[in-house]
Amino acid sequence: MKHARGLTMLAGIALLLGVASSPALARKSDDAKPKKEVLYPNATRVEPKLDLSSVKDQKNLNDGLDAVNEGDKAKAEQLLQPIIDGSKSKYAQALALQGMASLHYNDGDTKGAIAALQRSLALGVMPNDTYFQLMYMLAQFQLADEQYQAALDTIAKWRAEGKKETADSYALEGNADYRLGKYPEAIAAITKAKSLTDKPQPTWDQILMASYAESGQDDKAAALATSQLSSNPDDPNVLNNAVAVLMQAHKYPEAIQMLEKARAAGKLGKDTQYVNLAKLYLISGQDSSDPAPNALKAQQVLEDGIGKGVLKPDAETYVLLGQSAEIGNNIDKAIGYYNKAIPLASNGEAALRAGRLLLSENKYSQAKGLVQQAIDKGVQHKGTAYMLLAESERGLKNKPAAIAAMKKAAQDPETAAKARDWLKKTGAE
Repeated sequence: MKHARGLTMLAGIALLLGVASSPALARKSDDAKPKKEVLYPNATRVEPKLDLSSVKDQKNLNDGLDAVNEGDKAKAEQLLQPIIDGSKSKYAQALALQGMASLHYNDGDTKGAIAALQRSLALGVMPNDTYFQLMYMLAQFQLADEQYQAALDTIAKWRAEGKKETADSYALEGNADYRLGKYPEAIAAITKAKSLTDKPQPTWDQILMASYAESGQDDKAAALATSQLSSNPDDPNVLNNAVAVLMQAHKYPEAIQMLEKARAAGKLGKDTQYVNLAKLYLISGQDSSDPAPNALKAQQVLEDGIGKGVLKPDAETYVLLGQSAEIGNNIDKAIGYYNKAIPLASNGEAALRAGRLLLSENKYSQAKGLVQQAIDKGVQHKGTAYMLLAESERGLKNKPAAIAAMKKAAQDPETAAKARDWLKKTGAE
């Protein structure tokens, strides 16, 4: 499933911006309030003393961080940058750098955000709760920037020094492991994440399924896919992922059953779902002694998708319909579908398919016209097209034209040997 490693857990990284109420900025009256819960009570890091004493720095820092939260980039930079450049307080600098990291990330500058966070952490003056929250944020940013090993290193340090284990941290670890192709490690991390919460994220199972599939554990991947769909029967993304995993595991009947159940319930809402179901029928048909029944089912699925307005009647759809009819030995119907594709196609492939079938029916004149049209419009295998054109001309008793076409085929490396052999046999080499 690498082709599509569409397994991302970064759609909504939460930015930890609750720093305006940090202990250094608290008022004396707050002493009477209940103490805030310590997030990292077992951390091995010694909590540093805070050195923010300047009233001006304190005010500018609070106002700057408020501007970050409000999305006022210009104001935030105006207030925070001078603190970074000139404050005597390392704590103030560290908090200002945190704010700048958030600004960078919001601008899509993940590398800038990472650099700012690293500078902030390197100052070493944050209280433990803030320090470890920022370290966790750094791991998230590194994952978003595809720095997967760096993310793993950061989360390992966060866990070792902060002495904290969370489901999300293991999910992050599993995501990075998967991206690096470390599938056994990804499986272990995601399994651990799921054990630490009663509300695992659906994306975790996507990574777990993909890791099972990539490591050859197809049965486990398929079982998880089926289980996930049973728990989320109305989620189209879960359906797509489950079908993809079953296809990867070559469990085509199970994949067909899933999609057909969804189709019967009116839950196939994407063109790709109809196309995948049709292709599954064709693949299954190839493995049977008689592919015609499955080919007919493929046609019916595609026609159903078109009829419901989900599947566009474009060139690709008509070519797939033509292939289905051709596999089912319904040549006339296949030619009809290909002919529908021809005016919609950007190349000559559909015309070439139709021409080849007409040639097999000894309809040389029609075949010649379509093959020539295919060549003029552009085909991937030009040598093959010229060989078909030569056969059409030969059927029309036009030997000079057949030889001319075959000489063109001889210029293509793919068909050169066959074309030269043909020319040699006809004495026209």
